[in-house]
Amino acid sequence: MLKHLPTEMQHDKGLDALCNNSLPLVQPGKKSRISKWMKVLPAPFIFLLTFQAAQAQDPELKAISSPVIKTQDTTIRKLVEEMQRITDNDKTNSNAIQALLQGKEIDNMSKYDLIKYNIINASETYYLLNKKIIDLKSRTTTNNLDVFITSLNNPESKALGFSLSDRIVELVEKIILKNKSDKGEKNSKIVESTKSIINSPIFQSFTSLTPPLAIANSVMNFLHSVSVNNKQINQKSLQDFEKELNKYVVYYTALNDANQKFEYGLNFNKDQLSLLQDNLYDHLSFTATSLKFPAPQKGNKPLSQTMNEYFYDFKKEKVVDYFTQLEAKYTKNKRIDYESLLRENPNLKEVNNQLEDLVLQTKRYENLYNEYFTLLDSYYNKVNNSLKIAQDNGLADKSIIDNKQAEFRNLKTDAVQEIQASINIRELYANTEKIKYRYRIF
Repeated sequence: MLKHLPTEMQHDKGLDALCNNSLPLVQPGKKSRISKWMKVLPAPFIFLLTFQAAQAQDPELKAISSPVIKTQDTTIRKLVEEMQRITDNDKTNSNAIQALLQGKEIDNMSKYDLIKYNIINASETYYLLNKKIIDLKSRTTTNNLDVFITSLNNPESKALGFSLSDRIVELVEKIILKNKSDKGEKNSKIVESTKSIINSPIFQSFTSLTPPLAIANSVMNFLHSVSVNNKQINQKSLQDFEKELNKYVVYYTALNDANQKFEYGLNFNKDQLSLLQDNLYDHLSFTATSLKFPAPQKGNKPLSQTMNEYFYDFKKEKVVDYFTQLEAKYTKNKRIDYESLLRENPNLKEVNNQLEDLVLQTKRYENLYNEYFTLLDSYYNKVNNSLKIAQDNGLADKSIIDNKQAEFRNLKTDAVQEIQASINIRELYANTEKIKYRYRIF
């Protein structure tokens, strides 16, 4: 192979002998450009270039096979690969950073949209819950049902085909006076005194609870006191009279028990509704203050009046307008800066996170609403039971009792439907479901 090299290289003179003369392989016009490359390229690479240039001009050198260079093992290849790797990493990192920034922006926007959606729906929930609390508090039953019950419990009423007042006088004349009420001054006075007790203004003032029982008790006490000085009224007569009177007493006691328990249940239900309304007031005050709305002021007015007046101004439309103005404040270049909006208004997150309590209040109302109808069902059963007692004790015919029970059933059904239509609990359900209180914002 050496015999094909220039003579100087064959005699170990190297390339030093040619330093002072331009190599025939290099053109003078490109000398300066080659000098610059020689400063930066490795020596083996320069040698390779020189050899290839000489080979191109020397036919004898063309026959020499070029050495196979494994570029992946060379410095240049490694540098290129390293530069490519760094470039790829930079691009990947840049994309990742952009994705994170975009994700953060989307996250803030999602948080804000959830908060806005929840608070707007909550403003409507406050109004609906207050309205339905007031409506249920004002309920007893219905006018028609109240009239029916009052007639059953009225000593003068003949709803079951008899009047308690008349029956008591008849029992006194028949059992106590042995049908001799028109004979003797004492007998006539006993009858007149009995009527006087029945018609007492004290008993007439009782409209729904105890007039029949009070009358029966007063008449019995009167007859016992008269029997002390009246030999015609013996112990057996009193016992027989009391036995017959007790048939009525048992009926009115059962009816009175139904009325009392229903009234007690209604009062308890109303107390719980009042407590719920107090809690609603506190929650509404917190939300209004956080949104920079004026809070409701109790003053000396009833709470129901205060709340009703407050909702003349605190409406869903006002809350929507509040968020519209807030978004306009943080809009730059037609884009809302959600991060700044949330950072500078932390009260929004707190209001959102407290909405779980409002939802729980609606659940409490639903329970009280259902308890009212449970109470009404219990009342219905107890009144029917008292009517059955009247039938079993022979106070009224079965046909009359059956008609009264059917009438009561229809009145109760009408009352339930009227209350359900008036309150419309489904409206509250649907609105409350819009509040995504389970998603807390931090």
